[in-house]
Amino acid sequence: MNRRKFLENSVLSSTYLGLGGASLSSCYRTSQKKITILHTNDVHSHIDPFPKDHSQYANLGGVARRATLVDIFRNENPNTLLFDAGDIFQGTPYFNFYGGELEFKLMSMLRYDAATIGNHDFDNGVEGLFAQLPYAKFTFVSANYNFKNTVMEGHVKPYEMYVVNGIKIGVYGLGIELDGLVTKKLYKETEYLDPFEMALESERTLKNGQKCDLVICLSHLGYRYQIDNKPSDVLLAAKTRYTDLIIGGHTHTFLDKPVIVQNENGRDVLVNQVGCYGVNLGRIDFYFENNKHAKADAVNILI
Repeated sequence: MNRRKFLENSVLSSTYLGLGGASLSSCYRTSQKKITILHTNDVHSHIDPFPKDHSQYANLGGVARRATLVDIFRNENPNTLLFDAGDIFQGTPYFNFYGGELEFKLMSMLRYDAATIGNHDFDNGVEGLFAQLPYAKFTFVSANYNFKNTVMEGHVKPYEMYVVNGIKIGVYGLGIELDGLVTKKLYKETEYLDPFEMALESERTLKNGQKCDLVICLSHLGYRYQIDNKPSDVLLAAKTRYTDLIIGGHTHTFLDKPVIVQNENGRDVLVNQVGCYGVNLGRIDFYFENNKHAKADAVNILI
């Protein structure tokens, strides 16, 4: 769906997705609670809209337009969280000049709740990332990057939790292997841990230990690869037991709607990614009855 059509209609036209085998209806009982998840990935320092003569993304994107949509959705449903799946940095002169300060300031103004760390977020080194942290008024989550012995130690959490309208939401992060993508002198002693192992540990802690009603992964692993067993969101979804939604990044994959993958328990996991450069905003609404969710609808909106 494009932004203009959305604004003209002033209504969310959704793709309905069944969770846990439940069927969906466009009419929901007022006793149900709705949690809205908004998300971006791989924005790559694109602050302004693309020019009107751009060959691929003419007049699309821009932080101001995203802010307008986020405000509309928050006014519609105050029970809304906003996330990013990494690669915030690198791609325009804004990053070259400001080093990430502007990106973090704007995300803070949009009131992002959390983000994970992508490989390009190391492009000015761990010291460059650390230097911009004062401008980020949101949480960084990454369960499989161990920042011990770096300046980032203690500034990234494996997961974060939110209570929204009585619904407890756990969010953990995963990053791609840096070796081969980022030079060692930039990421230094940052240790890459097996993302599948850390995902299973994180979701188990959030679901069984912290009693979360909804478990979300912010992943910068990539959507899918032709290489067997290379960690990806699709493979991750199949291995999980308690994760409900994987918000992906890295591969710049434009999905029309979330993909449904069955996990180890035979339950449905939603996997979504909204391309790159901030030209799309993802929205997923989860509906809860007695703090148990069985329904969701979703739309990826072209800004």
